[in-house]
Amino acid sequence: MGDRRNTGDLIPKHGGYRKLKSFQIAQLVYDVTVRFCELYIDRRSRTHDQMVQAARSGVQNIAEGSQASGTSKKTELKLTNVARASLEELRLDYEDFLRQRGLPELTPENPALRRYKAKRCERLNDVREWVEAELALHGEDTDAHRPTRTDRDTQTGTDQFGLSVSVGDSQCSSVTISSVLVANAALSMLNLCCYFLDRQIAAQAKDFENKGGFTERLYKVRTARKRNE
Repeated sequence: MGDRRNTGDLIPKHGGYRKLKSFQIAQLVYDVTVRFCELYIDRRSRTHDQMVQAARSGVQNIAEGSQASGTSKKTELKLTNVARASLEELRLDYEDFLRQRGLPELTPENPALRRYKAKRCERLNDVREWVEAELALHGEDTDAHRPTRTDRDTQTGTDQFGLSVSVGDSQCSSVTISSVLVANAALSMLNLCCYFLDRQIAAQAKDFENKGGFTERLYKVRTARKRNE
């Protein structure tokens, strides 16, 4: 009995990363990013690979940090920081995508983005359904992934979403609108995921400061065993 208690003190409960909100959101961001890059980013560009790898790094490092926490709080903290940095890099990539194409980053009050948040998407298909619903709501005959028409004129102004969009002499096609929607949905998810990771990092740092790491626990277990003997 004494040995089992000591083992529990030495290696506390760890893992369980699938229950973390940060992991769940990061995994959805990864799925969305893979699909986004397939549709809207040139496969031959470095940006394509970098975005996918940054999204994957966020997921993997949250999971690895959680697993490592049993024997190394320092490693857990380090890997969670790596996940946070990777997702910050990905957030910048999405912002760059919109800015470089003269496309809008939606405000939190935007009706489409508010409907997205209310949907509480958990899977890639949920995000796809939201995009399709938004396009259908505004009269677009499309599956949200294939353009059905591209009307050209010389005006630059507001599209049917009421968004300020500058696209030269081309009115927004459905594929352009869907890219705006998906990029903004990803940014919304990344903002929330980074918020949760910031809280995790603060809690992990405090826990490490108060309880120490594996070496400190090992010393306590050995000291207790010697006293019992």
